[in-house]
Amino acid sequence: MTKTSVTTLIMKRTFEVPSEKVFDAWTNGDVIKKWMFTMENTNKVAKSDPRVGGTWEIVDHRDGKDYRAIGEYKVVDPPKKLIFTFKMPQFSDLADDITVEIQPLESGCEMTFTQEINVIHEEGWTKEDIEKAHEDWKKETEQGWYYMFLGLKELVETGKITYP
Repeated sequence: MTKTSVTTLIMKRTFEVPSEKVFDAWTNGDVIKKWMFTMENTNKVAKSDPRVGGTWEIVDHRDGKDYRAIGEYKVVDPPKKLIFTFKMPQFSDLADDITVEIQPLESGCEMTFTQEINVIHEEGWTKEDIEKAHEDWKKETEQGWYYMFLGLKELVETGKITYP
């Protein structure tokens, strides 16, 4: 059996739009296709059934390969909270849990994104190896979401994404 541990990534972003618009961007397949993973022209599939037990799927095509992400919704509480699993079957059978909480502000809203990242251990790892892996996996995951959240912000605030 593969040994694993979990590290937690938390990111916050503010948006100059109502909570409902940001929540919709996480649950509407047509909108997800425009910002999640890369962008609309590489995302071949973007499906979402945002209800408890419903599923979501994205297939992103880059460099001649398909990258598939799937998950299941655990909590759907519009426009405040969404909890779902995130899994890329071609890389691992493990599913991370993602929580998106959206709080209204006087002007716009604040999103708190939390991902419980499953870290796979290699044989013979020490405590230090595990701690380093946690930091590395967290850093790589944060970098990916950082760029996606730039697109998400531009999309919900302006209606389109202009960065390459």
